[in-house]
Amino acid sequence: MVRTDNGQKRNSLIRKNVFYSFLTKGWAGVVQLLMVPLTIFCLGDYENGVWLTVNSFLIWTESLDIGLGNGLRNRLAVYWANGDMEKARQSVSSTFFTLMFIMLPIAVVLLILINTLDIYHILNVSPAIVENLRAVYTVSLILVCAHFVIKFIGNVYLGMQLPAVNNALVVGGQTLALVIIFVLSRLKPLDNMLMWVAVANTLSPLLIYLAAYPITFYKKFPELRPSIRYFKTAMVGELFGLGFQFFLLQMAGIIIFASSNAIISRIVSPAMVTPYQVAYRYFSLTMMIFTVIGVPFWTATTDAYERCDMRWISQSMRRMNYILLGFVAMLTLMVVVSKPVYHIWVGSGIEIPILLSIGMALYMMIIITSLCYSYFLNGFGYLRVQLIMTLTSAAVYIPLSVAMGRSFGVVGVIFALCIVNIPGAIVNRIQFNKLIRGKAKGIWKK
Repeated sequence: MVRTDNGQKRNSLIRKNVFYSFLTKGWAGVVQLLMVPLTIFCLGDYENGVWLTVNSFLIWTESLDIGLGNGLRNRLAVYWANGDMEKARQSVSSTFFTLMFIMLPIAVVLLILINTLDIYHILNVSPAIVENLRAVYTVSLILVCAHFVIKFIGNVYLGMQLPAVNNALVVGGQTLALVIIFVLSRLKPLDNMLMWVAVANTLSPLLIYLAAYPITFYKKFPELRPSIRYFKTAMVGELFGLGFQFFLLQMAGIIIFASSNAIISRIVSPAMVTPYQVAYRYFSLTMMIFTVIGVPFWTATTDAYERCDMRWISQSMRRMNYILLGFVAMLTLMVVVSKPVYHIWVGSGIEIPILLSIGMALYMMIIITSLCYSYFLNGFGYLRVQLIMTLTSAAVYIPLSVAMGRSFGVVGVIFALCIVNIPGAIVNRIQFNKLIRGKAKGIWKK
């Protein structure tokens, strides 16, 4: 029999995390809004588009953890719920040292590719305008690789049902980057501005996580402190089993999202990446708000499922469905007021077509709806159907977006994003309903 105090404790923890996450994410939204015009001021449309394209490839690098981070998140939640502190520490230590082993060869290979391939041709960038593209990539990659390892601290807090702390670490890095970019904007004109902006954005989060390491493992959770003595290859296999599916989901999602900048840069112009990203940053504020509400349900669902509390899960989803209606209204309003908001935010020099705004709002609503169900499915650990749908979408997206981009420009790319993500949102809802009603069989329960 399920104890009601577990559900009440879970709800209380979610409410606290949502409250504190709103504070941090609210500030993150302000930082995001301020960062866009400052970076454009520092770099101009063309170099800003180049930086956004470079950054999209760096996002790929940061996600090459074969799913260990999310595997840690789920397994740590299970071990903590069951009071198994030995395995909890093994999971943390095994993740930390495995990430080191993974990143070193990846960094070497990527650095060789950056300095041998004709990246100017690949990204359609003019060497006359951007002279130091290889150097920018090299420095940024080294800093991102270091961040790749240390940011597992965020997964530890997620596994402990403390997403607000993870959010605080992320926004701390963003805030430090904003401060540095602001200083750079006061120093303009400055030689090698693209390099300075790249360093500001890649070094800042690394410094925050380095500061968080001793606080986390010497003060907050010393019982989880990484140690080579607790590294277990068997634990890596356990984390990898579930985590690899998360990794494939993550990589497929990044291919769909991050390749958009490269596609626009290649088939249109690096300068056109800027209006696309301005619209994205504006409408993604809704996704930022939704993740504050939705992320705590991921680990809480794992806890509830371990305790067979399906009633709590069903009630939680009903609340989330009402929240989705609020986001429909919010996105509609944002489209209506988008033109004056863009003008106030980034000035009149950047033109964002109304169709791009409508397409971006539609894309955000599709993603939010899909995430609403996937957070619960991730908590269950049933990822097979999501994996099939996301990999299929990733395979279809690139040729579809190239074709639509050539025909309709930037607007075509965003509508291609909408088209490939709709089936996944529908299937996520179907799978959740089957699971919660006890009717899931075969692939629906994998």
